[in-house]
Amino acid sequence: MGKESKKLIANNKKVFHDYFLEETYEAGISLAGTEVKSLRMGKGSIKEAFVRIQNNEIYIYGMHISPYEKGNIFNKDPLRPRKLLMHKSEITKIAGKIKEKGYTLVPVEVYFKGSLVKVEIALAKGKKLYDKRQDIAKKDMKREAERDFKVKARV
Repeated sequence: MGKESKKLIANNKKVFHDYFLEETYEAGISLAGTEVKSLRMGKGSIKEAFVRIQNNEIYIYGMHISPYEKGNIFNKDPLRPRKLLMHKSEITKIAGKIKEKGYTLVPVEVYFKGSLVKVEIALAKGKKLYDKRQDIAKKDMKREAERDFKVKARV
């Protein structure tokens, strides 16, 4: 079977800044038809989204899907909680890890895999302020090194 293409709809860059990502999981998402059409047009966002486990089911909250223009009465609430589709065994494994201190579930990206909409969620641990400062310092050093290299390459 050939490798299916992955077409990115929305990603959450802030996750990499605020959390250490331990493990990532791929989950399907339960959507209405007009929501899928809206996502095909690239009108989705997971900037403010978060993931919770309730009654052995995973839900994503705060994921914004703009109403489809031609959808009229069939449009759903843009911010409604949406059920993520995963196997029960995976959900119980994740739930056990979340009970450990400091772990949370965060959505990383939403994409089409073939014709299906998938959400990549990650088991993450929150970064402290000093961790963020270290990351910023590393980025600055890398940027300066690249700038120096460019200057030397021109001369």
